[in-house]
Amino acid sequence: MTTLWDTTGSEVVKALSAERRAAGALAFGLALTLVVVVDEKHVSEAEGAATLAASAHPCRLLIVVRRQIESPHPRLDAEVSIGGRLGPGEAVVMRMSGRLALHAESVVLPLLAPDAPVVTWWHDEPPTRIAYDPLGVFADRRVTDVTAAPDPLAALSQRAKDFAPGDTDLSWTRLTPWRTLLAAAFDTVSDRPDSAVITSGRANPSAQLFAGWLQNKLDIPVSVEEVGTRPDITKVTVSFGGSELAIFRTDSRTATISRSGYPDRVLPLPGRGVGELLAEELRRLDDDEVFGEALGTWSGLAHLADRSPHREHIWHDPMDRSETATSTAAPTGGAAQAAAATAAGSTAAGSTAAGSTPAGSTAPGGPSSSAVRAKRPKPGPATSSTSGSETAGSTAAAERPKAGGA
Repeated sequence: MTTLWDTTGSEVVKALSAERRAAGALAFGLALTLVVVVDEKHVSEAEGAATLAASAHPCRLLIVVRRQIESPHPRLDAEVSIGGRLGPGEAVVMRMSGRLALHAESVVLPLLAPDAPVVTWWHDEPPTRIAYDPLGVFADRRVTDVTAAPDPLAALSQRAKDFAPGDTDLSWTRLTPWRTLLAAAFDTVSDRPDSAVITSGRANPSAQLFAGWLQNKLDIPVSVEEVGTRPDITKVTVSFGGSELAIFRTDSRTATISRSGYPDRVLPLPGRGVGELLAEELRRLDDDEVFGEALGTWSGLAHLADRSPHREHIWHDPMDRSETATSTAAPTGGAAQAAAATAAGSTAAGSTAAGSTPAGSTAPGGPSSSAVRAKRPKPGPATSSTSGSETAGSTAAAERPKAGGA
């Protein structure tokens, strides 16, 4: 392992090359580059999750720690290792202070694995618009987690407005076991469903996406009942006229499937950590069209998957308070229902309606007017041009305590 204090991006590239030579490997079979964006408070959580994901998917792990952006002195400290504490692959942890943290791409771009796709994961609160962050603009896949936001439902609504093919969110990934059990239960059902009810805790974005997915696939009304203090999904009930199909969580590891006229069955439904969720997202590097459909149905924004996958970098200085922008888009669909329910009965601190728009957001509506363009290719190298830096031929477990599990 090599530790560099108050260094430069070129020195980090040299250190990585030296580590590769010292490891006796001229080339590794890297499947992708995983860029992790995190603040200093959650570095250990992000490292644990990324290490678990990297153990399942050989990748070059680049962890960008943004800290003390307001510092007048830009500084870069880096830790470079191969086969060290961050797993068997290549890993670089970069702590950036001052204004350098706002131009992290100048250090990250030369470190991308050649001819490999790029996945960017924000472990903290996702950016209001991904185009504000060049680390997301040059990525093939972009992974966020709205449960890290102060208002998860408002953040989920913003993700719909800012959506582009290639985006996904861990609140959707948490639904995979529930969707698998429900889809398997429908294998023996021939009746057409009439309606569905999802029971969960308050302000659970996974429950809202579950409702959007069911409504999109079954074309039936779906409601979300918020009960209890835990944020988890506890039950889903589908009605077929005079009969019902229900799946409800028995404990933290199992669930029971109950159907009218049939004996109950107990099946596994384990909770998963952030590392396992991230590993699942790394299994696929193409666009998640089903997520786009579920998000669009819930938010009322149609044809999300038809948007352009190309993003343009928009310079945004988070220290400039005069750049606040607001959205005039009104909540529709499931987002409006969630907003009305929250306004009527929610007393949770810091929670707002799902359709409300956080400050600093704008409806995407298409490519932004900017002189800096970055294209997200399909399989193959990613090309990015941001803030005057240009690189060609480059591409791509610990559970967060505040994360609401499904």
